[in-house]
Amino acid sequence: MSKSTKAKKKVTKSKVKITAKVKKKVAPKPNTVKVPLKISKTYIPKETEKYMCEKHKVFFRIKLQEWKKELVKANNESLYNGSMDDNSISADIVDQASSYTDKNVEMKSINRQIKLISEIDKALMRIRDDTYGYCLDTAEPIGLKRLMARPVAKYTIAAQEKHEKNEKVHADE
Repeated sequence: MSKSTKAKKKVTKSKVKITAKVKKKVAPKPNTVKVPLKISKTYIPKETEKYMCEKHKVFFRIKLQEWKKELVKANNESLYNGSMDDNSISADIVDQASSYTDKNVEMKSINRQIKLISEIDKALMRIRDDTYGYCLDTAEPIGLKRLMARPVAKYTIAAQEKHEKNEKVHADE
């Protein structure tokens, strides 16, 4: 065989390989983009709807996000107003004690709200994981009424009572 024949064979082989690769890349992929569901501002989850359907998840996500915004805003205002009061130092020891007590109570309140914000974030994660609305212990539905009253609820009422009983027993020891 001459050199030109060998070169033609190599070119032919490489063309076949390239063509095969191109065919694999050209294959269309299905579009899997989720379109967010919109609900009206007056929507309230109903017992007649399928439990934790997309409407329920959107409703509770919005409710939790709004609650979180309110808590963050209140905390920022409290911290700002609390820092403004630092400038007023009184010579009267009773006034100083009262101011100290007020600040202590306010800081405890802020700490509780920070923990609540953390619970809201966890609830939002459960919505993303599709585990929101189901008991972490028993995997049973928590119930719409309970979630409406306490959107960060993690347990059914029976499981919550069991947890509180265990906490009380351990606290007494």
